[in-house]
Amino acid sequence: MSPLRYTLTPKGGISEKMKIPKSRKALSPVVASIILIAVTVAVSIAVAAWMGALTFGFMGGGESLSVGTPWGWTDGEDVVYVNVTNSGGSTITISDSGRIGNNVTSIVMQYSSNSQTDNAQFKLAPNEKAGLEITLTAGQTFVGGNAYTIVIVTGTNHEFTTTGTVPSPS
Repeated sequence: MSPLRYTLTPKGGISEKMKIPKSRKALSPVVASIILIAVTVAVSIAVAAWMGALTFGFMGGGESLSVGTPWGWTDGEDVVYVNVTNSGGSTITISDSGRIGNNVTSIVMQYSSNSQTDNAQFKLAPNEKAGLEITLTAGQTFVGGNAYTIVIVTGTNHEFTTTGTVPSPS
């Protein structure tokens, strides 16, 4: 015994089913291609803009501090001067005095466009220049002929260094 099979044929037959009614209009292939290209371009522009914004968001105008060569120090003294420039795209906070082997007691901003007096933290806007006066711990002095590395630490714990040699006494 074989299973029963029923074939359903639409009213009017298969040829009637396959006809496109006159009320339905299809897009021409040219118009469909143009729309497809436009959508593809729009999506690629959106993705490129998103990726670009993401990249700049990660960079965030990161901290970049240009530190000059130490100057104004002499043998037996406890003070040195360093010029700094914020060459980054965001404001930098100098939170730790430029340390020289952890023997620094104070840092004072000598000159800046906004003349800050806070001895603990200084803020430098983008492209702002400042002179820093760094004082060693009491009882510590620079020795002529010795090289010293000065480390300036920002509020985000980035370290910027400079090295110089104290002139020998004549």
